[in-house]
Amino acid sequence: MNEEKKQNFWSKAGSGGLILGGVSIAYFLTGILLQKAGVPQIAMSVSSVFLWILKFAGCIYLMWFFLKTEAASNGRERSGVFKYGMGLALCSALVYSAFYFAWVLFVQPDFFDQTFDALMQAYSQFLPAESLESIANMKSSMPTVSFFTNLIWCWLYGTILSAILSSSLCRQDNPFAEGE
Repeated sequence: MNEEKKQNFWSKAGSGGLILGGVSIAYFLTGILLQKAGVPQIAMSVSSVFLWILKFAGCIYLMWFFLKTEAASNGRERSGVFKYGMGLALCSALVYSAFYFAWVLFVQPDFFDQTFDALMQAYSQFLPAESLESIANMKSSMPTVSFFTNLIWCWLYGTILSAILSSSLCRQDNPFAEGE
């Protein structure tokens, strides 16, 4: 792939990834806003499930739309469409993971403190002191761990979705074959 094609590839994947990541960020922020608005627990549970289904279906639709557009522009070559989907997934995962990392570091820095305090209270009667100390020591690394966990999970999900969608949108060639 020459330099111009590579730059165009990452430009398109970045734009699409920004949109896909934005959908996940909107879902995250909507949940936060509903909590802060004091929505009753039962309504919160129902709306959370509804919003998750909406986000899930919306992300699948957007990935399908982006891959369909790419398939039309590259002559329905499956390996190219699959690689584009992987690029989309990576860019989307980076956008969402970076947002979440910034959120837990700067906007709500006590997020993991609250979680770990609840965990320590729940298990303080059952675990020995060494185990509780190990759990407490993990707290400082949780923003980094959550960044990489989100990044890997979102990228894998997008890659699998890309493989499925590229096989339905394109002719059947090897999606892992080396391109130009």
